[in-house]
Amino acid sequence: MTASRRSLLKTAAALPLLAACPVACTSIAPGPAYHTPAGIPLRRVRVSEDRVIRRIAGLRPFRPGGFVVRADRFDDKLVVHNYGHGGGGITLAPGTSWLACREALQSPSALDADRRRCAVIGAGVMGLTTARMMQDRGWQVTIHTRDLPPDTTSNVAGGQWSPTSVYDRDHPLPPGFMDQFRSAARFASRHYQNLVGPRYGVSWFSNYQVYTGQAGGDEDDDGASSGSDINPDLYPQTRLLGPGEHPFRPPNMLHFYTLFIDPGVYLRQMLDDFHQAGGQVRITDFTDRGHVLSLAEPVIFNCSGLGSRTLFQDTELIPAKGQLVVLLPQAEVGYLLINGGLYMFPRRDGILLGGTFERDEWSLEPDPEAGRRIISRHQGFFEAMDDPWA
Repeated sequence: MTASRRSLLKTAAALPLLAACPVACTSIAPGPAYHTPAGIPLRRVRVSEDRVIRRIAGLRPFRPGGFVVRADRFDDKLVVHNYGHGGGGITLAPGTSWLACREALQSPSALDADRRRCAVIGAGVMGLTTARMMQDRGWQVTIHTRDLPPDTTSNVAGGQWSPTSVYDRDHPLPPGFMDQFRSAARFASRHYQNLVGPRYGVSWFSNYQVYTGQAGGDEDDDGASSGSDINPDLYPQTRLLGPGEHPFRPPNMLHFYTLFIDPGVYLRQMLDDFHQAGGQVRITDFTDRGHVLSLAEPVIFNCSGLGSRTLFQDTELIPAKGQLVVLLPQAEVGYLLINGGLYMFPRRDGILLGGTFERDEWSLEPDPEAGRRIISRHQGFFEAMDDPWA
C-alpha cells in the first residue's frame, strides 16, 4: 500500500469523528467566569411549565423571637424543648439537638443507669437528630410521632446549609439567645462535615447570590434573619464577583461554599440508623400537654415543631408557609442560586425552585399564583444567563 493511500484511509477514518464533534471541540473552552472555583461548568437551568413535575408546600415553625431550647420540670418529668427553628431547621438540627441533649444529661436521670430512658415527640429532623444523639450516649429512646418521613415538614425543606429566617431582626430576643444560635450553627456545620458523602446525602456546593450591597439579602424584605448574620467564617471562599467574572445578568454576585443536605436521603438514613440502634417508634397524635406528660419515660424531648403551639401553649409560634416548584432533574447543574427571596437548588430528584415566606398561613395547598410567580421570575433570570455550552 502506498503512503498516499494510507494517508487517504486515515483521513477517511477520522471524518465521522470530526463530524460528530461539537463546535466546542474546536473552539476555545469557556474561561473561569463560566465555572465554579472547583471547575464545574455553570449551566443554565431550563425553566418552563412543561418541565414541572410537582408543586409542594410546607409550614416552617417560626418564632419572631427565635427557636426554643429549654428544660422545664413538671413534677417527676423533665421536658426539654427543641422547636421553632423557622427556615433553619435542617441547618441547625445537630446544633440545637446537642444543646437539648446537654440539658437532659445534666438531669438526675442521667446519673441512674436504670432511668436513662427518654421519649422524643416528633420524627422530623429535630426529633430524629435528638433521638440519635441520645442513643449515642447510651440512652433507650422511643419516638412518639404522628408522621414519619417522607411525610414530615422536614422532607419539604430545601436543604441548603444556612440558618436563614430563624428570628426577626427587629424583635426583642431572649437573653443568651444569640450565643445559643452561634454555638448551634458552629456545631451543626462541623457535624455535617463529618457526614459528607452519598450515604447521608450531604455535599459541598458553590452558591451564587445576587449582591445588592445590602445586608440580609436572602429574603424578600420579610424582616427575618439572613444566613450571613452570624458566623461568616462558616462560608468558605466567600468573594464578590463583578461584571465579567460570572455568567449571570446582575452585575455583582457573591460566591461562597455551603453544605447541602438532601432531606429525602438524610432523613431516611437517620431513621434507619435509629432502628439499627434499637430505637422504637410509636404512632401517637398528642392532644395536649397532659397527654405528653402521661408518657412513662422520665425525660421527654419536645421536638413537635408547630405542635408546640397547642401542646405547650406557645402563642408566639406561627407557620411560615414555603412553596416549592420542582422541575425535571438536570444533571449538568451543579451550583446553588439565591436571588432575593428566590432560590434554586439542584437535587437528584429534581431542580427545586422556591421563594415564599408567608407568615401565619396554615394551608398546605400550593398557591397557583405563587407558583406562577416562582416560575416566571426564575425563567427570566436564567434566560438572561450566558451559557456558552447551550
